[in-house]
This record gives sequence, structure tokens and C-alpha cells, in this order.
Amino acid sequence: MNTTLMQMTVLMLCGAGWRVLTPNRLSADQTRLVLTSVVYYFFMPVMVLDVLWRADIGWQSLQYSALGSISILLSIVASWMFAKVFKFKNQQTGAVILAAAFPNVTYLGLPVLEQIFGDWSRSLVIQIDLFAEAPLVYTLGIALARHYGASGEPKPKSIFAFFNAPPFWAAFVAVVLNLNQVPIPEWLAGLLQKCSGAVAPLMIFSLGLALSWRDIRLRNLPFIAPTALIKLWMMPLIALWLANLLNLTGQPKAAAVMDIAMPSMVMGIVLCDRYKLDSGLYAMAVTVTTALSLVSLPLWYRVL
Repeated sequence: MNTTLMQMTVLMLCGAGWRVLTPNRLSADQTRLVLTSVVYYFFMPVMVLDVLWRADIGWQSLQYSALGSISILLSIVASWMFAKVFKFKNQQTGAVILAAAFPNVTYLGLPVLEQIFGDWSRSLVIQIDLFAEAPLVYTLGIALARHYGASGEPKPKSIFAFFNAPPFWAAFVAVVLNLNQVPIPEWLAGLLQKCSGAVAPLMIFSLGLALSWRDIRLRNLPFIAPTALIKLWMMPLIALWLANLLNLTGQPKAAAVMDIAMPSMVMGIVLCDRYKLDSGLYAMAVTVTTALSLVSLPLWYRVL
């Protein structure tokens, strides 16, 4: 676990170093946009197709979906109650809820769990992402960002428009092929595996590009403390309770709880910018929870 996190940290620091050095005058934000776009529109759909085509889709998929969805929903309620009690302003409330409730299940969870548990954990991560977190992000997450933000953007014609995205289409095709037991051609299997191998390092490097120590402000500490507490400790406890309730055991149980224990998702920065939430607060939450996760994740690994 420590070796894996050390490797992830070095790769993230390389991304953070890009922000300082700006090679070829390419800023960190420009570089991150290109890398995340390439991953989102090409490498991620390829990996989803590769993993879900081979995955054992069944009762356990429903368990992963329930664990991820309920953990996120209960964390939304907890962070909302905390914001209400301490009377946070709307922009801070929205940022805190997004940062506390939505973990970085793919960008950090995928490479970490793959290194710790093996290639089989890819399927678990993708199923938690596509069947639990992503649907909630694109529906309830955006609804919360709109409610607490001040963008004044018109409502989308349909919530299903958010699912017209490459990873979801790749998941649909993969599940259809999987359930119909269509074999993967050997040449295609090799190509998919090679492309899938590029996802993890690109995601970790992109996460490093998103980290900015300039966003750390003392005035944000009253918001960051409860966010980190909910995200890194309360949410994994909820996931552990749910895993026992759903009869998950062994390595699948440990990997699922570890995935939920990941720090705040990077994509929330995009939602904060778009809907005029407190982007600086959210960026600080990502940086601080990612740094603290280097301590919390090994502790959760020992517990599990």
C-alpha cells in the first residue's frame, strides 16, 4: 500500500511540477484540459469496453451500485446538515456538498486499487463509477450546483442528455456484448488492453495538474475541516456498514470501501466554475483531501 501511494505521489508531483515549470509555455490548466479530454473521449471508453465486456455482471454489480449510491446520498445529507447548522453561504454550501459527497473513484481509485488488488478491481471501480457515482453527479450533483450557484443557466431539456457521453455508450455496448456472451477477438483484446494501460498514469498526472497550493487559504479552514472529516472518515464508515449489510466479503468488500474512501473528485471544479460556486474552496478541498488521503488510505487498508 505504501509503495503504491509513493508511486502515485511521485506521479502527482510531476503533474504539480508542470504547473510551476510550464514547459513549452503550456499552462497546467491547458495541459489538464487536453489530457482529460483525451482520456474522457478515447482512452476511458476503450477501457470501459475492455473491462465490462469481460466482467462478471450480475448480483454483485447491484451490490456495488447500491453501496456507492447510498454512501453518496447519506454523505450529501450529512454535509447539507453541517452547512445548515453553521449557516454557510450558498456558494460555500454547494462546494462543500460536492467535495464531501463525491469521491475520486476513477482518477485516483482506479490506479490505486489496480496496484493493490490486481486487474480484477478495474471492473469494480468502473461499475461503482458508471452505475452509482456518475449518474448521481450528472443529475443530483448538477441540480445541487444549480440550486446553490448563481450561473442563471437554463435547465437542460432532459436529465438523460447528460448520459449522451462516450463512457456511457461504451458501457452500454460492453454490457450488451457481455450478456450475449460475444467472444472478444484476440487482436481486439490486445488492442483494448494496450489502450487501457494508458488510463491510470494519465489520470494521476492530470490530478497533479489540478492541485494548486495557491488555493489554500486560512479563511477556508472552517469549511475544509468538516469536508475532510465527512469525505475521508464518515463516508468510508458508511460504506463499511453498507458492505456488511449487502453481504460483501473478502477483497471485493475491501476494494469497494477503499474506492469510496478516495478524496474529493476533480470534476467538481468544473461544476463549481460553471455554476458559480466557490471554486477556490473546492480546489482547496481537492488538494487537502488528496494530501490527507496519503495517511487515511493506508489506515483504512489496515482496518479492512
